Amino acid sequence: MIIVSNIFLIGLVSFFMDMSTEMIYPIIPLYLTAVLGATPAIVGVIEGVAESVASLLKVASGYIGDRYQNKKRLAFLGYSASVLYKFVLLIAGSWGGVLAARVIDRTGKGIRTAPRDALVAQSSEKGKLGGSYGLHKMLDMAGSSLGALFAFLFIAIGMKYRSAFLWSVIPGVVAVTIIPLIREEKGAAPKQRRLAFRGLKLDARLKWYFAVLFLFCLGNSSNAFLLLKAQSRGFSTSEVMLLYLIFNVSASILAIPAGRLSDRFGRSRVLIPGYLIYGLVYLGFALLTSKVSLLILFVAYGAYTAFISGAERALIAEASPAEYKGTVLGVYGMLQGFGLLFSSIIAGGMWNVWGSDAPFWFGGVLGIVSALLIAVILRSGKGRKAADRSD
Repeated sequence: MIIVSNIFLIGLVSFFMDMSTEMIYPIIPLYLTAVLGATPAIVGVIEGVAESVASLLKVASGYIGDRYQNKKRLAFLGYSASVLYKFVLLIAGSWGGVLAARVIDRTGKGIRTAPRDALVAQSSEKGKLGGSYGLHKMLDMAGSSLGALFAFLFIAIGMKYRSAFLWSVIPGVVAVTIIPLIREEKGAAPKQRRLAFRGLKLDARLKWYFAVLFLFCLGNSSNAFLLLKAQSRGFSTSEVMLLYLIFNVSASILAIPAGRLSDRFGRSRVLIPGYLIYGLVYLGFALLTSKVSLLILFVAYGAYTAFISGAERALIAEASPAEYKGTVLGVYGMLQGFGLLFSSIIAGGMWNVWGSDAPFWFGGVLGIVSALLIAVILRSGKGRKAADRSD
């Protein structure tokens, strides 16, 4: 039997890889705009295109992991691509080069995400799936927090961008070396030899949930826009790094409690407030201008991340056919990725045409509408039963 320590190892891989990624992620939009002369619209295109590539791969990698029981190998391949990304970034001399690097990184994420989430699901004890995803998210965000702290230090001491990119390689390599220690439980593989969505036989309410999720994602643009917004409100580059650190710390601290709350009281009682928080945070970015208010908004954005990540993955994993968990989690990731493609392009265009507040009005309204729709879906009939499952 696979025990909880396996989830810890999976989380530890995410800890080091997210440390590696976040050491440079908050720097990239600043590097693009300040050094390479890119506009916010270009930043949106880069993030959107990169995420769309990942989206195309998530379903395929989830299915391959289910069909051939090679989830750990896929995770190794995906995490290795994210190490390669840092080397490509080192030699990028234009925003087109940064785009190529980001595509490699998101390709790796597309390959690894669904198999990794499926590994967490199969490693979890009964009735503790939300807590298991919460533990993984806590380690993931703790690594992000440490990476964001390094990003702040890099900016504070005036380190050159390419030097920061080089330093980020080290924790990425550590992450890849941990993967062989993870154990994969070999279960029954699906009989179908090719991907057939009709064969999944998803519950109707899960399909509606996915539809609302995609609607929400149209307003959930890249976090790069949050950083650019903070900069436009008068925060210095180093202060922007600190805000990003605060967001990550908030998400890390709240991830396990939020996951356990969903185990105890039901998924809907965590998911609905989570989406409402998102909507209010984005409206706050449009309405509020003081530095103190933006600081609070970044803390609240971390709370939204913690509320959604564990409970939502647990809900989807529980509602999926046992032999297709990786595939359905891949569909979930695909919808998020395509939503981010469109939302980042939309946000960049809105920013250029109507100003920096427009994307946040749009995202805030969609967040609140999505919360209301999810409340209807999860609190009716079979949807309520699935959403409130806690054992």
